[in-house]
This record gives sequence, C-alpha cells and structure tokens, in this order.
Amino acid sequence: MPLLSSMPHPRAAGRSLLLGAVLVLSTGLAAAASSKGCEGGGFRVLGLSGKVDTTVPASAVAARFLVQGKYVQFEVDAASFGIRNYVLTGAANPLDMTGGVPTTVFAAKLPDHRGATLTSGVDVELNDEGIELMREGPQVTMKLQAKDCASGGVFQMEVERVDETSTVFTHTLATNPGNPTLSTFYFDNRNFRNREGDAVPYKDTTVVVTPRINFGNDYSAKLVGRDSPQVATRIPDPTCVNGIFRRNGTIDNVAHCGLTSRWDVASGGRMGMVFGEDATEVAPPATLCTHQCQAQNRVKGRSTVLGFPFLVAPGDRLMPRR
Repeated sequence: MPLLSSMPHPRAAGRSLLLGAVLVLSTGLAAAASSKGCEGGGFRVLGLSGKVDTTVPASAVAARFLVQGKYVQFEVDAASFGIRNYVLTGAANPLDMTGGVPTTVFAAKLPDHRGATLTSGVDVELNDEGIELMREGPQVTMKLQAKDCASGGVFQMEVERVDETSTVFTHTLATNPGNPTLSTFYFDNRNFRNREGDAVPYKDTTVVVTPRINFGNDYSAKLVGRDSPQVATRIPDPTCVNGIFRRNGTIDNVAHCGLTSRWDVASGGRMGMVFGEDATEVAPPATLCTHQCQAQNRVKGRSTVLGFPFLVAPGDRLMPRR
C-alpha cells in the first residue's frame, strides 16, 4: 500500500495541507525490485521532461493533457484533475504484467467537485521516474502523484476542500471491445477467501486475513491491481450484490460492481492504486491521516503475499460489469 511522509514542497508556504504530504510510491516486496520495474522510466507532461520543479501558467494548460511515461500514460482533465485512459504501455521490463501488450486498465478516475473547478497554474515536479502535479481553485485543491514503473505502488490522487467536506471519487475500469480478454474487471480474490480469518506473518507479528477486492483481466496471468484508500471509504452499491462463498460454506453478500467503484474521500484523504505483489500482500489498513503524515506501514519484504487465481472463476467475478 502507499506510504506517506511529511516532506514540504518548495512552494508549500501558505498553501494547502496537500503540499505537505508526499507519496513514496513503492512498498512491500515490490520495493526490492523497484529499480528494475522503473528502469529507464520518466514522464513528459506539458512540454516538460527531465528534472523539473516549476509552475505552468493556466493560460498554457489545455483542457485535457497527456502524462506520458515509458511504462505508464494517462490523460488529466485540467479543471478537475480527474484522469482518463490509464494505460500500462507494455514496454519491455522484467516486472511487466501485460505480456508486452498495451493495456488500458482504467477508463477514468473522476472526482465529483460539485461544481467547483481548478483554475490556477499547474505545479509540476518531475524527478527520475516520479511526477507530482498540483492545481488549486477557490474551493478545492487536487494533487496527483505517479511513478513510471511496470509494477508496485504507481498512482495516487488527493483532494482538499475549503469547506472540509468529503469528495466522491468514481473509478471506472476499461473495456476493450476489440479484445474482450483485455477488459478489466473487479473480483473477489479467492486466495484471500480461502484464508479468511487466518493469522499470517507480518513484520515481527501477525495480521488476520480479510477479504480482498482486486482487479485484473483474462489476458495476463500477472496483471493484478487494487484500489488503495487512505481516509476514504468505499460506497457500497445495492444494485450490484454478489453472493461470494466463504471457506465455511456460508455466503457473503458483496455490494460491489464489476466495472465501477465509488469512494467517499475525506478532505485531505487520498486514493492510491497498486499493482503486482503490493496488491496481494496481507497488511493492515493505511493509517488514518489527513495532514503532516509520516511514513507508516513500511513492509520491507516482511508481509505474506497470497497472490491471485488466474483465470478468475465466474463465481468470484463481481457483477454486473456495466
């Protein structure tokens, strides 16, 4: 899961608390291999590349702009900082999960600002394989962070509102009509269900296995991801109730759709996204923190990774996928 640390941004004076929380986007067992997963990575955005720390004037920011990396690319809606068409490019890498095939994982991750818009220039910080983007409006501030890596903790979206109310984020997975095996879907991970209630090693103690929702597709046996919240709660969807069998034969009714998930994110909270082993490790939830967040839950290869089944059984796929 993502780790947060308190590292004030150079332009943080007098600005929102979001500037004080910087994401370290690689954790757990994947951290040991992060140099391989990110080799040669680096983003280009708004005509910038290399090591950059600047502000792009609002007049130079298109309504939608592309963040292009070697392993990752996505589009940003400038007025909301929602993202669209999050793609794993399939570039050659030892930790590639796509089988070398460009794979659109998410069609969109969109915050509902309830009419508020972002209007300032865009703060851009590029450093090695990482990027940080921030933009403000009179009522809301948004920050996006990403790593150009083939696996691990690779993306985070943060929000802060002046009125300190929460924001609903809607995540929509990608559909590929030309090759349905590349269409992404949410599923209830059977490897976790079969160990539900077990105490497994974690650092110098143990942690109890709880159910896990992941996403993947029918093409790649390595592609697995997870929505990773901090001070955010998933909103159950009563129109998508799935009966999932527990190990004891009883049924757990999971109110989660196969194509979308919606999250209530506190002001100062954040939604992350992790891939690979980070998505299937057994670890405690992220610490509750909305400002001056310190590094927490560092795993350093001392968690239990349960993996996921491929192909996913029909009964574990969350439906309907619409």
